[in-house]
Amino acid sequence: MKYNEVTVEPHVLAAVAQASYHDPHSVLGAHLSDNAVSIRTVRHLADSVEVITSAGTFKAEHEQDGIWLAVLPGTTIPDYRLRVTYGNQTTDVDDPYRFLPTLGEMDTYLIQEGRHESLWRVLGARVRHYEGELGAVDGVSFAVWAPNAKAVRVVGDFNYWDGTGSAMRSLGSSGIWEVFIPGVQVGARYKYEICGPDGNWFQKADPMARATEIPPATASVVTSEFHQWEDAEWMEARAQRDPHNSPMSIYELHVGSWKQGLGYRSLADELIPYLQHMGFTHVEFMPVAEHPFGGSWGYQVTSYYAPTSRFGTPDDLRYLIDRLHQAGIGVIMDWVPAHFPKDAWALARFDGTPLYEDPDPLRGEHPDWGTLVFNFGRREVRNFLVANALYWLEEFHVDGLRVDAVASMLYLDYSRKDGQWRPNQYGGREHLDAIDFLQEANATAYRAHPGIIMIAEESTAWPGVTADTSQGGLGFGMKWNMGWMNDTLRYLQEDPVNRSWHHGELTFSLVYAFSENFVLPLSHDEVVHGKGSLINKMPGDKWRKLAGLRSLLAYQWSHPGKQLLFMGQEFGQEAEWNEAYSLDWWLLEDHGHKGILELVSRLNHLYTANPAFWDDNYTGYEWIDGSDSAHNLISYIRKNDGVSEGEGSNVIVCVANFAGNPHEGYRVGLPFGGDWEEVLNTDAEEFGGSGVVNLGTLTAEEISWNGRSHSVSLRVPPLGAVWLRPVKN
Repeated sequence: MKYNEVTVEPHVLAAVAQASYHDPHSVLGAHLSDNAVSIRTVRHLADSVEVITSAGTFKAEHEQDGIWLAVLPGTTIPDYRLRVTYGNQTTDVDDPYRFLPTLGEMDTYLIQEGRHESLWRVLGARVRHYEGELGAVDGVSFAVWAPNAKAVRVVGDFNYWDGTGSAMRSLGSSGIWEVFIPGVQVGARYKYEICGPDGNWFQKADPMARATEIPPATASVVTSEFHQWEDAEWMEARAQRDPHNSPMSIYELHVGSWKQGLGYRSLADELIPYLQHMGFTHVEFMPVAEHPFGGSWGYQVTSYYAPTSRFGTPDDLRYLIDRLHQAGIGVIMDWVPAHFPKDAWALARFDGTPLYEDPDPLRGEHPDWGTLVFNFGRREVRNFLVANALYWLEEFHVDGLRVDAVASMLYLDYSRKDGQWRPNQYGGREHLDAIDFLQEANATAYRAHPGIIMIAEESTAWPGVTADTSQGGLGFGMKWNMGWMNDTLRYLQEDPVNRSWHHGELTFSLVYAFSENFVLPLSHDEVVHGKGSLINKMPGDKWRKLAGLRSLLAYQWSHPGKQLLFMGQEFGQEAEWNEAYSLDWWLLEDHGHKGILELVSRLNHLYTANPAFWDDNYTGYEWIDGSDSAHNLISYIRKNDGVSEGEGSNVIVCVANFAGNPHEGYRVGLPFGGDWEEVLNTDAEEFGGSGVVNLGTLTAEEISWNGRSHSVSLRVPPLGAVWLRPVKN
């Protein structure tokens, strides 16, 4: 009986043999005719090939250009393996081309629509397991979006970086290329080899890689999650918590330079007890997504789904976050969707065309940073970024994302001169596609993960950054208050004898303090690029610098808004931050620097214990006297849910003196009478101060002052802050 093979045109076989055909699965693998099964495989330089089934072994014949063909009788496709002989070495292998696509029609539809919220579950490298008649098969499916490529193949350790036997199939108009390769294991390195529209081949790292080689090596790495989470209690509580009305004191940290030499796991052992002593509620990691140049501090990302391998595996990072959660500490991560670097092996011109980047030369590059701007108007690119936000929230249990460089996304003319930018369709400078993206990312994140927080680093007066998207806002939960930071530091850099002329810089922030939900940032940006450290922004001798930093920190912690402090400033780091060195921990041997650290610890513990500081609405703040420029002094009340006469469980009176001399007998109006106590004085000797404090109980006198019926006479220390609270009976 003659068995009819499935015939293929010679020119198609030639293209398949070269791994340059867009649909190799239509030729390779098993295909049915009316009474036979034709099985083709590419095995260049093989001496013989056989097909093994449960019914027997069938010899294949060399057909053309390294393609072998075996014709088996039957009308169903059997489970089979290949026995390949090269010289005196014979190996049984599985065939990548006998497997169905690992993406379904719904997956490709959602990707085309830009609505696949679990993109990382279908693209990239995924470990998979299949059962079969001849036994179980383990391997890895690879899938990549490259819509303008002529052909794509996988190269890696498993095929000696020769992709001629690992060509991927095009899944139609979706632009997705896919193949399952049996036998590939976790830890294997790989890249995609892409034939661009011009016919040239080039290699690219996987945009959806979830692990990478350690830079400067650039290959992607197959990974899988093995970590068993133990933070269920934290995650359940988070989902019920409103972060806006909860304490949030953030410690910003660069993993590589807090203490050099620590990986994710060893960092957990040292960082957690430190944060617990310091009382910070959250830690914010500067970007940990993989980046090739350490000097970018992580802000030029090449692998958005892969934690940097410099400090361990993805599971090692999960371990760190898990441990932080078990210790009651939230985790915020910097996220950089605004731009990416031009490295030829990464996202830039990924399929030989501007794919992830905006193709418009007046929109596609950042002139300041020499990077490329995402094409926010393309559905698949927007999907890539929105899914990336969800990836960190879901797969790593991150509690919030601080979105970097939002201003650069909002304005088409950001850092561009006339003639270097093109207005939107309405003639304005607003980047409408970027606005839509930010609204989508925020709305999706909050819907999918209640209790998380999205924070904007946005430096302009753009209205409604933290307004709901339903009201036309950007939908962030919080925004960095750059105005407060700039005005406050500018004021404090003045010598105290000149500060009375700059009093408005100190008080202006209260004009707009409740227009958005703010974070008060004293971040890494303020202690790099020649700006010096916080302590060295203070004028005067060493004592005045220490005192000035203490007064700044107390003012920050009592001002409306959440607070963020960059690592090292909590003990008065003197040197400007350099990512290549550890912090100057030896400074803690000095009483003055140790005192600042203990002050920050006290501030945090008082802050978290007093809901008066958590209410960031206008009802939670009240001036006592904001106009005493002659004394360089301000006084105000922090309260929770309003405080009336005689109520005092949630009220703190704050007095901040930015003069270089003390004020003895300084009278301050109080919201009501009764006994008060000093709960914080930054000039206390335990903090390295001179000891100008108020001891014992302070009884409010019926002396009208600052428009109030009661007042108290205080000792106000030089360059110091005093906090008072009612004595509970």
